Amino acid sequence: MREKKYKWRRADYQEKTRGLLIVNTGNGKGKTTCALGLMMRAAGRGLRCCMIQFMKSKADRYGEHESAEKLGIEVHTMGDGFTWDTKNPEQDRQTARSTWALCVEKMRGGEYDMLVFDEIVYVLSYQMLPLEEVLEEIQRSRATQPALHIILTGRDAPAALIEAADLVTEMREIKHPFNRTEERIFAQEGIEF
Repeated sequence: MREKKYKWRRADYQEKTRGLLIVNTGNGKGKTTCALGLMMRAAGRGLRCCMIQFMKSKADRYGEHESAEKLGIEVHTMGDGFTWDTKNPEQDRQTARSTWALCVEKMRGGEYDMLVFDEIVYVLSYQMLPLEEVLEEIQRSRATQPALHIILTGRDAPAALIEAADLVTEMREIKHPFNRTEERIFAQEGIEF
């Protein structure tokens, strides 16, 4: 019964929707969390959602994975846990390239209403993938699937990405528990992971 309703709803939705390119950037906490909230909302309306995580280690499992499964949201965690002080930049570039290949596959497949490319902005700002290539592929997908929403997250969004986006939100850190002078509060289950 749900499948029949879903197919009707998706076709109706696609006719009435203009897909957005959304960028969540900035130094503050909440970029991925915001994208997850949008996917939760979309999944609640019967839309097909997929998140591909660039940097989080594929060996780890986070709270969002558990929740996403319950909502029928597909999540692919592809990273090696690489950071700005990487020990193996060539491996990081290869990981970024193979993760991007999965993003392209999902964009071209036409089966999703919302795609989240979590932490891809880091990969772009570290120049592990060419920005022009990413923007061209996103524009091609949006031209062939006008109702497709694509959300990109990560710090230091390049100016060209901001220009191409329909919606950009900058998370600005005002206060963070890790930076407390009297006592640092480290990452906590249910808040950071």
